[in-house]
Amino acid sequence: MRRTLRARICLSVLISLPAVGLGSGTAGAAPEPTPGVTASATQYAIDSSLERALDDDNSAGSYLDAATGELVVAVTDTAAAEAVKAAGARPKLVERSTTELRAAIDTLETQAKITGTSWGIDPSTNQVAVEADASVSVRSMTQLRNVGAGLGAAVRITRVPGVFKKEVSGGDAIYGGGYRCSAAFNVARGTARYFLTAGHCTNLAYSWSATSGGMPIGIRTGTSFPTNDYGIVRYLSASPQPAGRVNLYNGSYQDIVTSANAIVGQAIRKSGSTTHVTTGRVTAVNVTVNYPEGPVYQMVRTTVCSAAGDSGGAHFAGSVALGIHSGSSGCSGTNGSAIFQPVREALSVYGVNVY
Repeated sequence: MRRTLRARICLSVLISLPAVGLGSGTAGAAPEPTPGVTASATQYAIDSSLERALDDDNSAGSYLDAATGELVVAVTDTAAAEAVKAAGARPKLVERSTTELRAAIDTLETQAKITGTSWGIDPSTNQVAVEADASVSVRSMTQLRNVGAGLGAAVRITRVPGVFKKEVSGGDAIYGGGYRCSAAFNVARGTARYFLTAGHCTNLAYSWSATSGGMPIGIRTGTSFPTNDYGIVRYLSASPQPAGRVNLYNGSYQDIVTSANAIVGQAIRKSGSTTHVTTGRVTAVNVTVNYPEGPVYQMVRTTVCSAAGDSGGAHFAGSVALGIHSGSSGCSGTNGSAIFQPVREALSVYGVNVY
């Protein structure tokens, strides 16, 4: 459908605006992160199908092989391995099932729930990958390592620079309640149009404008943070109805036509006004992040760089929407530790679709 110039300009504002950031700090140069693998539509479909077919006792997640690009599914028995082969993926026999890895996460939840930590499943190593930011004290780090030691090889603990926290910063944005945030994706339900953003943004205000003190363009109709980190704003009827695309900050845009759950090892991009478009790969899923404001669950960890002002932005791969930027502990060179809220959960909760 043809859009007016005004609608296209509005979209460039909403899809790529800066946000309430959950990251801070930079460090010295670091080695280039391992690039991710491009996920195909077939691999998304196979991954989703196998997730439904296998249970937590005989599987342990999936990832894309960095060398071959194949979809690899971790399994604990030969029957599950045969099912993976039949579906068109490559099985890998591992020691620990999803059930066992989640038991390790439950132990971390009860014995090491420390602000500044996060943990999630890395199926490529069959481990729970734990990160602790710079705010974690020596005493708390000792507690975390002691808990990890009790879990043995099921857990891998890493220090990361920076601190997981909220940071409000200025610049071109949508504004609400004296704060600024960016939209991730435009979505629809019937003829109504909305945009998704981070829940810690929509917690801050009911009415949102494209300029500081400007006329409202939308109103909040849903918000969830902590526990989750998504929110939704409905465009007012007098507002332009923007197309579903993401600003690439080079004069062009990426159309978004579908959504999917991210796969460990896949290449992704993040669009935000502070660091513009940054690239990386997915490193863990089912991630818990212990922010100062409270924990968020079932998130995705990536290596993309981000900074204060990127939160609420879009994580995507080609025309596929993957997530809503939640936070970061900062960026070392070109290697970050950014977290996003899976977009499919928000789409399901609000009954909307990307378009």
